[in-house]
Amino acid sequence: MESSDLKKLGLKATVPRMKILEILEQNDSLHMSADELFKRLVDSGEEVGLATVYRVLTQFESAGIVVKHNFEGGQSVYELNQGNHHDHILCVKCGKVEEFIDETIEDRQRKIAAQAGFTMTDHTLYIYGICADCQKKGN
Repeated sequence: MESSDLKKLGLKATVPRMKILEILEQNDSLHMSADELFKRLVDSGEEVGLATVYRVLTQFESAGIVVKHNFEGGQSVYELNQGNHHDHILCVKCGKVEEFIDETIEDRQRKIAAQAGFTMTDHTLYIYGICADCQKKGN
């Protein structure tokens, strides 16, 4: 995303916004917390406060640039809004988040909504478990 794209969304292309966007774009397969983003900024020599990171993420969420996921246990992570629906599976030990798409699950959810007389407008599925790495470690 370019600075002109931010301007079209009503956001100035400030250094913190551009740096946060750059980190998210470089790690577009990751789900990152505000603290992780803050650490990466500090590690790269940027002088930015954690409050600024939260403020920018809230602005990005309002503009539709990122999607915020609030997992059980108070963990919140952000990912770039790629415009495609997917679900998540989360390791309750290490916090690893994986994305998945399963058309059978999607079809079943639409049928359940229709049977209940609903027109589905949105939905979220989070699966919690222990990842293979944590199982190997015996955590």
